[in-house]
Amino acid sequence: MTAQLSTQTYIYAMDKNNEPALTVKSGTQVEIETFDCFQDQITSEDTTFNAIDWNQINPATGPVFVEGAQPGDILKVTIDDIRLGTQGVMVVGPELGVMGHRLKDFEVKIIPVKDGKAVFNEKISLPLNPMIGVIGVAPEGDAVNNGTPGPHGGNMDTKLITTGATLYFPVFQEGALFALGDLHAAMGDGEISVSGIEIPAKVKVTLEVIKGYSLNYPVLENEEGVATLVSKELLDEAANVAVEEMIDLLQPQTDLSLAEFTMLMSAAGQAQISQIVDPLKTARFFVPRSILEAYNIELFNKGVE
Repeated sequence: MTAQLSTQTYIYAMDKNNEPALTVKSGTQVEIETFDCFQDQITSEDTTFNAIDWNQINPATGPVFVEGAQPGDILKVTIDDIRLGTQGVMVVGPELGVMGHRLKDFEVKIIPVKDGKAVFNEKISLPLNPMIGVIGVAPEGDAVNNGTPGPHGGNMDTKLITTGATLYFPVFQEGALFALGDLHAAMGDGEISVSGIEIPAKVKVTLEVIKGYSLNYPVLENEEGVATLVSKELLDEAANVAVEEMIDLLQPQTDLSLAEFTMLMSAAGQAQISQIVDPLKTARFFVPRSILEAYNIELFNKGVE
């Protein structure tokens, strides 16, 4: 049976002090309803910057307390389904995103979703890439606002976080306190304007506790392969740490030396950008599934409870 969580319970920060909105056993599927990142405040292209309450940004529905999750464990989150709303919204403006230093006015664009595409204008309809921008658990220390990514997840804005993907989060607090929000109908690597096609949605995820393994940063797995997701103040630092995290994750499961495995990663791995506009930048390092299969690597396969 699928548990339900509506937008009546939401948070603006991942925090160990958040009261659980729902408690579930490991292995439970949860359907989570979300606002868009503006908490559905933008209903018209005439919406002005000052008409938006900027304290109501990036709400995440939750949190969910997962029984059995303890600090040092891993929370496995399988994205089973994403159902988007009927229209999305994008914004640009001064001091927003990469081009904010050249933009003089705040502008809003409403983007309908029709026939499986996002209708940008009469000439361009973009293929949908339903993906989750904010997803994660309560961090180790103080609260982290939902606009900021980190080892706990948060606003990683990574386009691979979509239906069929599995995320692995380090658990820092009892119950993990999982939450998600900030859905996009489509978003390119970088999210350069500071918004993808922001949209409300309903997301089905299955939450499982993994014992006997630990992580420093989130890991994503899909049909194509595996990626480490790291957020740092500088993009090059995030990319470098993502590479090291991947090598530390996979190399011990092979018979290759550190030197030889590093060569393999340089030949087959991909350093990629997730987003460059949040308070911390997010990079990922991706390794194709063929590498995992060659060495019979299955991530955390003995730890699921």
